[in-house]
Amino acid sequence: MAGIPFELKGKSVYVAGHRGMVGSALMRRLAREDVELVTATHSELDLCDQAAVFEWFGQRKPQVVFLAAAKVGGIVANNTLRAEFLYDNLAIAANVIHAAHLNGCEKLMFLGSSCIYPKLAAQPLREDSMLTGPLEPTNEPYAIAKIAGIKMAEAYRSQYGSDFISVMPTNLYGPGDNYHPEYSHVVAALIRRFHEARTSGARNVVVWGTGTPRREFLYVDDLADACVHLMKNYSQPELINIGTGEDITIAEFARLVAAAVGYAGEISFDTSRPDGTPRKLLDVSRLARLGWRASTRLEEGIRLAYQAFLSEQRPAAE
Repeated sequence: MAGIPFELKGKSVYVAGHRGMVGSALMRRLAREDVELVTATHSELDLCDQAAVFEWFGQRKPQVVFLAAAKVGGIVANNTLRAEFLYDNLAIAANVIHAAHLNGCEKLMFLGSSCIYPKLAAQPLREDSMLTGPLEPTNEPYAIAKIAGIKMAEAYRSQYGSDFISVMPTNLYGPGDNYHPEYSHVVAALIRRFHEARTSGARNVVVWGTGTPRREFLYVDDLADACVHLMKNYSQPELINIGTGEDITIAEFARLVAAAVGYAGEISFDTSRPDGTPRKLLDVSRLARLGWRASTRLEEGIRLAYQAFLSEQRPAAE
C-alpha cells in the first residue's frame, strides 16, 4: 500500500468519465498537476464491456484512476430507468476496479453518491451510517450499485493491499451539468426553468415538490479539488464524505437561482411531485480534519453555473 502523501507528479492518470460534469472538473484540476492525463471516450471504450475494459487497461496501464464514470440523473430518471441504473453502474464499478487491480494501478478513487445513505439516517450523514437502514426507494438501484463499488474498493484493499479509496460527494452543480427537462438534477433543472421563464416572460415557475426538503450543494470544481487533495493525502478503507457541511431548503435555493438568472416572477410548488429524502446534509468533519474545506460560496457558484449554462449552448441532451 502506497504511503501518504501519495505523489501524483509524473504519473499517468486515467479519469473515467472525463466528459461528464465531475470528470471534466477533474480534468481542469489535474491540468495544474504534473501528470500525464489518460482518457477514452464512450465510443472508444464502453466501460460496461468487460472484455474491452480489460484489454484497454492491459494496453494503457494507468498508474492512477479517478472512477467518475456513471449513469446518473435526477429523481425521475432514477425511478424510471431502474434496471439501467443498476446494471450499468454495477458493470462500470466491477470492470474498472478489477482491471485496475489486474494491471498494477497504484491508486484508485471510486466516486460514490450521498444517496448510499439510508433515507432516514441521522443528520448530518456520517460515513458509518451506510447500510444501517432502508434506502430512498426512488434511487435505490443507483445507490445499491454505488454501495457495491465502495465495498469492492474496500475488499480489494483488504484482500490484495490495493490502495483503493472511496469518496461520497454531496449534490453537485456547475459547468457540464445535464439540463434535460425530465432527467436532470435539481440545480440544472431550476437554472433551465428560470432561464426559459425569464426569456419567455412567464409570470410563474413551478418547482417540483413542496420546497421543504433541505439539500447541500457543492460546486463541482470544489469537488475536483477535494478529490485531488484526498488522492494525495488519504489512504484508509473507510469512505469519506465531500461536501460543504451546510444545507438550504429547495424553496430558498430556488429563490437564489431565480435571482442569479434574473427571473422576477412568482415561484409555486407542485406538491404532487416527489420530494425525495427529507434532508441530506453530509458530516464533513473527517474531510476537514484532513485539511480541506469548500471555497466557493453558493451565490457565486450559482452565478458561475448559469454562465456555464449560457456558454455551453446545449440546453438539453434530448
